[in-house]
Amino acid sequence: MSYAEKVLTKQRVYLADYLGMVPYEPALKLQERLAQARAAGEIPDVLLLLEHPPTFTMGRFRGKADIITIPREAALFHTNRGGAVTYHGPGQLVGYPILNLRENGLGVRQYIWKLEEVIIKLLLDLGIPGHRVREYPGGVWVDKHKICSIGIHVSHHITTHGFALNVNPDLGYFDCIRPCGLAGEVMTSISKILGYPLEVEDVIPSLLSAFSEVFGLKREGGLGQYHLDFPHSPG
Repeated sequence: MSYAEKVLTKQRVYLADYLGMVPYEPALKLQERLAQARAAGEIPDVLLLLEHPPTFTMGRFRGKADIITIPREAALFHTNRGGAVTYHGPGQLVGYPILNLRENGLGVRQYIWKLEEVIIKLLLDLGIPGHRVREYPGGVWVDKHKICSIGIHVSHHITTHGFALNVNPDLGYFDCIRPCGLAGEVMTSISKILGYPLEVEDVIPSLLSAFSEVFGLKREGGLGQYHLDFPHSPG
């Protein structure tokens, strides 16, 4: 059944791929290609899951004033997402949903709330009570520490950018910035809370289950069936 036929039958599906370690720029270009294809109705909703090499990104409204230093091995990118400066790196699960908000019956605030809910459900699977903080929208916290940052962009009802969940990253990189305008030591990770290391791939099944449940979508394979040129993780 083609995607157009699924739309007619109101079968709501999405594609999901874990791409492994992908530099920020090709991941950004991939998002742009997918957003165009989604807007044209050529593909269903998509969830890209990946990791980045050490990278700092700035939101479209603020960020420069919150940079303390950029390590030589790290990249810096200006983006069109909301939010301020943040860090991406190995051990952090980055999710880029390419969703049509209109087809999903969602406004921007509802969409962000659902992204937070996905992370909260994932954390509960690990016995970690996550929550929102009203003063700092767009993220998930555990006690007084932030474990997941959310920054999105929406154009013609199609979303890009997304969330960054700290599974087992080097939290020292956050000391190079004031993430979301906060002190670097406010950040935490799943592994730090649990007291033992987890790999990014360990939490992906729970992430996909929570995403499917919260958004009311059924996962139907990966992007390979659409013959798009995108980076796969080894193996």
